[in-house]
Amino acid sequence: MTTIAVMAAPPREGLVATDLAATSPLTEAEATECYAAMLRDVLVAVSESGADLLVNYRPDDLLPAEYVTDTAAAAEVRALAAAALDDPSDVRFEPQVGSTFDARAGNTITHLLREEGVVSAAVVEPTTPFLTRSLIDNAAMKLRRSEAVLGVSTRGRTYYAGFTEPVDFADAFAAPALETLTDRSRAAGHAVDFLPIHPVVETGADLLDVVPALNARVAAERIAPANTAAFVDRTGLRVVHDDGEPQLVRD
Repeated sequence: MTTIAVMAAPPREGLVATDLAATSPLTEAEATECYAAMLRDVLVAVSESGADLLVNYRPDDLLPAEYVTDTAAAAEVRALAAAALDDPSDVRFEPQVGSTFDARAGNTITHLLREEGVVSAAVVEPTTPFLTRSLIDNAAMKLRRSEAVLGVSTRGRTYYAGFTEPVDFADAFAAPALETLTDRSRAAGHAVDFLPIHPVVETGADLLDVVPALNARVAAERIAPANTAAFVDRTGLRVVHDDGEPQLVRD
C-alpha cells in the first residue's frame, strides 16, 4: 500500500494559485477558490483509492508573515478535508518540513520510507484535478516493479511522484521536473515507470486543456472531479476559438 502525501497549503488569497490568477480571467479570490476545489478533489481521489492519505500541510512558520492569520494553517486545512470527505477520521495530518518545495517533498518521502518503513510513498499537489482512484491504484501496481513512478503532465511537469527508495531530492523538481526526477532516479540505480499524461492546473494556459475536458466529461456523464467541475460551471469558464486560436473566456 502506498502512502500518498498531498502537499497542501491553506487556501489563502495571494498565497496559492498566484500564476493562475495572473494568466487567466480569474481574480485572485477565484483562483484561490479553484485551488481549494482541486484540493478537495485530490483528497477524495486518494481517500477512495487503496492508498493511505497523508495531508502534508504548510504550517504557519513556513508561510510568509503577510499570509499568517488568526486561523492556524493546520485548522484551515483540516476543515477543508472534513468538508470534502465523508469520513476524515482516518486521514493523517502532518506539517511540512523544509524551506523549499523540493526539500519539503524530499523530507516527506525520505521520512516515510526510512523512518516509518512504508513500502512506497508518493507526493502529489492540489493542482491535479484528474487524479483518480484507478490512476492511484495503477501507480501502486507499478511501484511493485519499479522504484520510481512518475505521472506525466504537459510541458515536462509531473502530477505524481512515487518511490520505494529515496533519491537525491535537492532541486529534484527543477523544471522540467519529469526529466529531472527521472535523471535522479536513474542516478540512484532505480527503474522508472510512468503514468498516462494528465494536465495540471497552474496557469491560464492549463485551463485551455482542462476546461473542455471537464465540460465534455460532465456532458457525457462520465467520471469528473466534482468540485473542480462545479467551480468551472459557477465561474462560467469556457474555451472559444478565435481565428483558430483557443481563448479562455467566461460567460
